Formats: sequence, structure tokens, C-alpha cells
Amino acid sequence: MVITSCLLSSLLLSALPQFASAWSGQPTSSSSPPRSSVLSEDVATRRSFLAGLATASLATIATSYPSPASAGDEELIDCYFGCGCFWHVQHEFVEAERKILGRSEDQITSRAGYAGGKAGALDGKVCYHNAGNIADYGKLGHAEVVSMRIPSSKFYDFAVEYCKLFDKDGFRPDQFGDRGTEYRNLVGIPGGKNSALAELLVKASVASGDKLDFAVGRGDDKDLAKVSFIMDTAEYPSFVAEQYHQFHDGFALGENYPQSYNSLASAFAKKGEDFGRCPNGMMGIGLGGL
Repeated sequence: MVITSCLLSSLLLSALPQFASAWSGQPTSSSSPPRSSVLSEDVATRRSFLAGLATASLATIATSYPSPASAGDEELIDCYFGCGCFWHVQHEFVEAERKILGRSEDQITSRAGYAGGKAGALDGKVCYHNAGNIADYGKLGHAEVVSMRIPSSKFYDFAVEYCKLFDKDGFRPDQFGDRGTEYRNLVGIPGGKNSALAELLVKASVASGDKLDFAVGRGDDKDLAKVSFIMDTAEYPSFVAEQYHQFHDGFALGENYPQSYNSLASAFAKKGEDFGRCPNGMMGIGLGGL
């Protein structure tokens, strides 16, 4: 196992009482030719992927989803985004919910979690690395993600926020620190590649600097730089992570968030939200973060 920044922080935290709760570069011209993809036969450049989405069109989107004016009454969709360690990513999407949707703290839906593995859950659990080796998310083929429930008409805006997480070269913030399938890039949407949302995702990427390639997620996918896998949430749902991972400070040195943010995990737990029954920390004792 590679000891990475996110994992190393968890190792350190697991030995301490759990008193706390768990970059965008300059865009390149979207008129420049797309990079030819030689990473995998399953990987398509963003424009070729876009051209292949025959079932999705702007006309379809316009008729299928309510206008922003009726967004308050429209059906919400469950989706998720993965881009390395989920601590920083969760914070960015919490801010997106506030900015784009005007949600208050008790309305925030972004949760750290796991998704993308073929095995699903083991005995109803998907857990972080733990001494008991119980339902280890990495061994189940999952990656770290942040799930949320948002209006479908706002998905494009959230896709733009996702693309902003990558630098001008298409690298995620922890690209050269956190490595391995647990940190691969992926996006989960209802219907996967056949959804109209997939076209919006690619369009958001092109508009944000044309930095990413996309591939159809088949589960247990590789960790490929500058590639994000599109998953069907019906086949690859997300599983919520432990409470101590929720609303956590970022992985980077000094990336500390306000206590009002950190305390959201315990606030939601007190209201009855279930964060599972996994071992609480690498030592697996499940008490005080040990």
C-alpha cells in the first residue's frame, strides 16, 4: 500500500481522539485540437466522447428537465464526483451547494463516500482501511467520491465546479501524492454514458479548458491521469463514508476549514443521519478515533 497524503493523515488521526469531524489553472483554448488518447482503448477524447453521445442532445435536455425558474419544484438527482482524496472535494462541493443553490448548512447534501467498485458492499458495509480488514473500500474496487442530491437543471454548474478541481494540465490537486485506484477520477450520474447529463459533463469540461478525457466506467477501473470515468449510479451507487471522514479538513498542509464546517458531521449525526457501522480508524477499536 502506498502511504499517501490522505492516507497518512488518516493514520495520524486514528491515533488521536476524534474531537474533530472526520485551484483551477488558466484554461487552454477550447479551439485547439484535442489530445489523442493512447491510454486505453476504452478512453475517448472529450470531443469524440461527446460526438458518441447520440442519445443525448440539448433538445432532449431542454424537454426532459425543468427550467431553472422551476428548479425548486423539480425532481432531484443523486450523483457523485471523485477527484483524489475526498476531504478537499467535499468542501468544494459544499461551497458549490451554497453558491449555486443557496442552501443553508442544514440543507447541505454533499457527503464523502465510496463508489465505482464491482463488488458493491460486503455484508452491507463499505469501509475505510481498517485493522480488521472489514469491507475495505480499496479491496472492493471503490474510489473516494463525494455524493450529493441536486436539481438536474443545475448539473452543468456542478460539473463546471468539478472541472475546476483539475489544474491547467488536467491533473487533480493530489495527483502526485495520492495514487492508486482509490483516488481515480470518476463521475456518477443516473443512466451513465447514455444520460443527457453525460453530454453536459463533457461540455462543462470543454468550457472549463478542455483538460480531461472521459471513459465509460466498467467498475474497478484504473487510476489514469487526466481521465475521468463516467459511471451509471444505478449499477455503481455510492456508499457513505464514516462520520470521521465527513466535513474533514483538507489533505494539504494548512488546509484547515472553520470549526463551523467541521462540526457539520456531528450535527447531522445528532439529527439521526446514519454514517454506517464501520470500524472507526486504522486501529479498528471504534472508540475515540482509535
